[in-house]
Amino acid sequence: MSADNVKLGDDLNEAVTALLVDLPIKAASFIVTIYGDVIEPRGGIVWIGNLIETCKSVGITETLVRTAVSRLVAAGQLAGEREGRRSFYRLTDAAQAEFVEAASLFYGPQPAIRWQFVLINGPAPEEIMQGLEREGFARLNPRLAVGTHPAPPLPGRVVVFDAQLATENGALREFAEEAWNLPRFAEAYGEFTARFGAFSQKVGDCAALSAFDCLIARLLLVHQYRLIMLREPHLPKSALPDNWPGEEARRLFADLYLLLSKRADDYVGRHFVNEAGRLQEATPASRNRLEHLKSR
Repeated sequence: MSADNVKLGDDLNEAVTALLVDLPIKAASFIVTIYGDVIEPRGGIVWIGNLIETCKSVGITETLVRTAVSRLVAAGQLAGEREGRRSFYRLTDAAQAEFVEAASLFYGPQPAIRWQFVLINGPAPEEIMQGLEREGFARLNPRLAVGTHPAPPLPGRVVVFDAQLATENGALREFAEEAWNLPRFAEAYGEFTARFGAFSQKVGDCAALSAFDCLIARLLLVHQYRLIMLREPHLPKSALPDNWPGEEARRLFADLYLLLSKRADDYVGRHFVNEAGRLQEATPASRNRLEHLKSR
C-alpha cells in the first residue's frame, strides 16, 4: 500500500477538502486522534493499513505514518503485534487510561473545577514547569504554578496543594487575565468556529458526504478541538471574559460530531479491522459519547 505521492484531500468531498486548507497536521498527533476517537472505544487495537489509508486523505504519507507509529511505540503509547503478514498496533495500558481521561473532556460533561497549586522543589524546575503549562497550568513564579484540575504525574520533587475558592468576584477575572494567555485560546476557538462553522453551512445534513468523508471530517473536528482543549485552563465562567468563544466552539463540536457520527461509524464497522476481524460499528463506550454530547 504505497502512498509516496499523496495528494491533499484526494478522494474527499470539496467541503471536507476545504477543512484542510492552511491546516498543517503532524502525523503522530493525527494518529493519536484516530486512536482516541475511533480505536480506544473499540478495544484499542487496529491494523496499520487502516491508519495508512486514513492518514493518506489528509496528506500524510505511508512513510510518515510508519515513522510516527514507531515513535509512539518508543514513547510507550503503542505496542506492535503481528498476525501473519499484517501488523497491528494497540494502545498500551497506560495510554488507554490516558485516552479515557482525555476523552471525558471532549465527550463528557463540563469538567469539574478543582484548584491546585504545584510547588516545584529541587534543581532544574523549568522542564517541569513547561510540562505543567502544556497541561493548562499557569506559571506564577519559576517554582509555583496553579491550575483548575488535578496535576498530571510529575517527575522530581513537587508539592501539590488542593485549594478552595472562597470568593468569586472581579478579582478572579483579573487574576485569570494576568495568569493565563486567554487571548491565545480565544483566537484558537475563534479559528475553530470559523473553519467548522463554514463547513457546517456547506454540508447541511451531510447528505452529499460519503461515509469516508464523514469519518475524515469527524477526525479533523476532533483533532483541532483536541489541540485546544488539552491546553486551555478550563476556568470557571466567572473567571472568563464576557462572550467567551469556547462556549460556541463546544456547541459546534457537539452538533457536528453527532451529525457526522452515524455514517462515520458505519465506515469504521465496514473497513477497520483488528487481529480478530472487523471493529464494531458501535460499542457501549462509543454510544456513551454520543449520549453525553446530546445532553449538552
